[in-house]
This record gives sequence, structure tokens and C-alpha cells, in this order.
Amino acid sequence: MVPEIDQQRFAEVHAAGALVVDVRNGGEYRAGHVPGARSAPLPNLSLALAGLPKDRPVYVICQSGGRSAQATSLLRDLGYDAHSVGGGTGAWIDAGRPAATGDAPGAPTASTAPALSEETR
Repeated sequence: MVPEIDQQRFAEVHAAGALVVDVRNGGEYRAGHVPGARSAPLPNLSLALAGLPKDRPVYVICQSGGRSAQATSLLRDLGYDAHSVGGGTGAWIDAGRPAATGDAPGAPTASTAPALSEETR
């Protein structure tokens, strides 16, 4: 079974500077992605492996969770501490969280993520 992190917990680790890899295609990524997420389309994921550390968690995101689960399984088989983000980028944006556009990862997590209130923790 592929480990999955829910949106609330993901928002918390994202705000703390988590490493996020977006496995959607380039057009999807450019249209809107989690700020700070690295683009590594699933068909080209092997090309991104050299830049991924094995000594910290990697959070894998797609649009809704299918491709990220597939990529997470592959990464875990290769020794990465990978976790699929449940609900994906669609749920992130639907929750009103910030999104970056274009080819660049966007602003670092800590400067764009909203503060969590005690009610949402």
C-alpha cells in the first residue's frame, strides 16, 4: 500500500518547507501548482531522480492522486521516503490554498502558505 498524506497534514508539512514533486504534465503544472513544487512529469520521473534526496521525505502530487500514487510506489521501491498527496493539486486549489503558475516552482512554501488557526490544526 502506498502511504498517503491528507490535505490538512500536507498543508502543515508544506508550510514547514517540505520537498514536493509534481508529476503532472508540463501544461498542467504551468496552469497552477503548489508553490515550491518541482515539476517531474511521470513519464520523465527517472530524469529527476538524481536531484531527489533519500534522506528526507518527498511528497508526490498530481491532479487528484492517481499518478502520484503510481510515482510514490516507484520512488519507494527505489528507497525514497515518498508519500502521495491525497486529493492532489485539485483539492489544494479547491481549498483556497495558494497556487503558482508558469514553469518555475514559485515562491517558497513558508512565505506563501496561510497560517493555520488552532481550529484547523
